[in-house]
Amino acid sequence: MTAASHGIDPARVVVLIPTLNEADQIEKILHEIIDGDPVASRCPVVVADGGSQDETCAIVTGMMGRYPNLQLVHNPGRTQAAAMNLLLQPEFDRFGIAIRCDAHAAYPPGYVSGLTRCLTGKEADSVVVPMDATASSGGCFQRGLVWVADSWLGAGGSPHRGGVVSGYCNHGHHAAFQMSSFRLLNGYDTDFKANEDAEYDLRLVRQGGRIWLNADMRIGYFPRQSAGRLWKQYWNYGAGRAQTCLKHRIRPGVRQLIPAVHTVLVLLSLLAVPVTRLPLVWLFIYGIAILCSGLRAAWIHRSVCGLSGSLALATMHLAWGLGFLSRLMKARQKANRHMMAKETL
Repeated sequence: MTAASHGIDPARVVVLIPTLNEADQIEKILHEIIDGDPVASRCPVVVADGGSQDETCAIVTGMMGRYPNLQLVHNPGRTQAAAMNLLLQPEFDRFGIAIRCDAHAAYPPGYVSGLTRCLTGKEADSVVVPMDATASSGGCFQRGLVWVADSWLGAGGSPHRGGVVSGYCNHGHHAAFQMSSFRLLNGYDTDFKANEDAEYDLRLVRQGGRIWLNADMRIGYFPRQSAGRLWKQYWNYGAGRAQTCLKHRIRPGVRQLIPAVHTVLVLLSLLAVPVTRLPLVWLFIYGIAILCSGLRAAWIHRSVCGLSGSLALATMHLAWGLGFLSRLMKARQKANRHMMAKETL
């Protein structure tokens, strides 16, 4: 079945893949995206590399002989936001649809073609898709994380984390863009190291744009393989959410407030322990909750690795909360310094 049979002109579509040290995944991902897809096999597929120190660029260069439409460009900004904003350059003016693919994912057959059909059929400004956590290796920590990541304790009921219902929404995992809308909003805010997608969606919806969550077009997401890397990721997530709230002067939603409030309660409980044991009640309840989640995962999957899901949940919650609170405190300190500077003039 050809792209033309669906009214899709591959010459109007561009696929962009931000990368940074993705040698373990990039070859597999490119095969999944391009092979057998009537649009992806003919439209430009651009790998925007942020300065990889491994074999990522060499692998991509070596695959160009098989895929003449594959390109490799340098992303001096290094971040995903900077990579996507390369599409704002004049050489991309001829494209009407952009597909964003990330390197920590697995893609179903016909992914690009399906997204372009959905984007045009729903007359949406963006199409987002659900992510289903999946293990990329046999590591015990990652497997435990996968088994709890899309649970309520792991994702807070986010519709694009394991969701099964399609419909218009306010945010999701970015997949397809109408380039006219992307250009109108000047793309992502490159000051954001994380949460750039949610911040973009906020601006898009405020401008009257529509976002369609396509629950039938799912991707597998490879989470971090160690607690340290997971901590860094979720710290950035929390800081990015706080940055969005500060930029747009909005309050975080209930789902975002929960880990922030939990972190405050944990810190206050630890500080109060020398005075009274009462605060230990919260730590006990929380500990039981995440332990039960890990035990449940271990029982369902018949693997002791499920217990590492408890550590993963604690890592996600505390890192997100501390990242969020840290960003708010930095903003407050900056405001106080600015006020003091004005008073001394």
